[in-house]
Amino acid sequence: MKSQNELQELLHRIDHRGYPAYKDTRGVYDFGQYRLSIDHVQGDPFAAPSKVSVHVSGKAAKFPKELWETAEKRIALQDFLLRRFSREIEDFSFQAKGSGKSGLMTVSRPGQEILERSACEMNPQNGDLVLRMEIGFPANGRTINSRELEKILFTFMPKCVEKSLYYKAYKAEALQKNANLAEDQTYIRAKLKELGLVAFIANGSILPRESGISKKPMKQAVAFESPVSMEVTLELPHAGTMKGMGIRQGITLIVGGGYHGKSTLLQAIELGVYNHIAGDGREYVITDDSAMKVRAEDGRSIHNVDISMFINHLPNGRDTVHFQTEDASGSTSQAANIVEAMEAGTKAFLIDEDTSATNFMVRDELMQRVVSRESEPITPFVDRIRELYEVHGISTILVAGSSGAYFHKADTVIQMDCYHPVDITEAAKKEAANYPLTVEAADTASSPCFERKPKPVRIDDRRMKVKTNGCDTILMGHDAIDMRYVEQLVDQEQMAALGSIMAGMMLHSFDGKKTMTQLVDMVEKQLQMKGFSAISNGSYIASNMAKPRRQEIFACLNRYRKLKVSDF
Repeated sequence: MKSQNELQELLHRIDHRGYPAYKDTRGVYDFGQYRLSIDHVQGDPFAAPSKVSVHVSGKAAKFPKELWETAEKRIALQDFLLRRFSREIEDFSFQAKGSGKSGLMTVSRPGQEILERSACEMNPQNGDLVLRMEIGFPANGRTINSRELEKILFTFMPKCVEKSLYYKAYKAEALQKNANLAEDQTYIRAKLKELGLVAFIANGSILPRESGISKKPMKQAVAFESPVSMEVTLELPHAGTMKGMGIRQGITLIVGGGYHGKSTLLQAIELGVYNHIAGDGREYVITDDSAMKVRAEDGRSIHNVDISMFINHLPNGRDTVHFQTEDASGSTSQAANIVEAMEAGTKAFLIDEDTSATNFMVRDELMQRVVSRESEPITPFVDRIRELYEVHGISTILVAGSSGAYFHKADTVIQMDCYHPVDITEAAKKEAANYPLTVEAADTASSPCFERKPKPVRIDDRRMKVKTNGCDTILMGHDAIDMRYVEQLVDQEQMAALGSIMAGMMLHSFDGKKTMTQLVDMVEKQLQMKGFSAISNGSYIASNMAKPRRQEIFACLNRYRKLKVSDF
């Protein structure tokens, strides 16, 4: 390790030289209370910024162990520190002048969800901190302007580090509240299974968002209030007594008029798989973290998926036990999405009728009488929904607005009335009794087979470039993975991590012997043991990754068009 004085001397020597001379700065430098590591230097001032990391020992940072002793509190603390650092560097970015990206100082900017990110990691053994960021090394044209970089590294950076990465920079109460919230959220999540719940929405929660492009809570929105019949009381470790609506395992139907809050409630439940920051309005909306939003996805590829519990006896004799297509229809794509979610270990389906294939969801009585079951290859979801729960233990929360068939299947019916939930189960069941289902029920289906084993993929370039486009697309070299309809992805950094995971599996794990479940289990175990270094394919850990759920890892695998899997 070199000293900060040696870095300063080096910067003086290379001033006004050609930009490639910046490469000499790579290395680790002692700045007294922290170490500065220049991990990667950009090729020119117009290229992607240089990668820099700050390392603070646990002894220097001095965050009390009770703030990070468990995984949930550690992740919450990392998130808290990162948000502070992000605010601090805003005042300094581009204060150093030059060409292209000169003077840029940027770090991950978290949204409303608390995710585990590579931008800030704390060692769970000793409390050592690493903060990763990007800096545009200044130049005039393509000539080094190291005096401006000296300003960044020796003036701006120490101020940001001092105000963000040491315990003394914070009010103890604020840090304690952050840890307490994380502990309360984890407590509720653990209580869901114990109480037989899929989700919990606390009274007083603010579910509507500010706008279609903002995830912040809407001002003057109607606060959520549980129906008395569905109210659950919890005694949280820190927040004390909390009441809210408990959605029980089984089949829950959400109905109501347009614009009354059906989709708003479902969207809050969808994102309840993540913890949220204080003040979000949904910090106490907690969902089974395996829950998966399922929808139709016309045009997606499907690789050897057993969709026979929903689709059988196609007129062309096509095999639906090993179903494959490059251009799925609405019904086949939704069937595949459900079976793939089962393969991923999902215990709750979240479905909105508006984004579903109509012929997959239901066939009304008249249609069933005119077109017999023997002539229709699709067994609609309404005929499988109870079987999924009673045989496979998978609950469903469904938003419905046009079909009453699900009233017969539902355990609970919630009507949203001006954003107020009303339990209408008894009334709905009474009305449904006047319209009995007279068509013969479908036979119980065989359980889908989950023995798909990805075969090796030929990769010409072992340094394949991985790029992302928002939460829409991952580019693996020249191949695009379309993730637009995987709706619980909330951050582009999850996409970056998925790209790295895919690249690693393609290079090292696809062997035709390991099942997809085994592959994802391996990735999760490595992430738990090694952190983001487990999925970093270069000489340094990128600063722009956030940990995805196993459901999204499966979803990414399933949407890779070049995936080839062995027969089972």
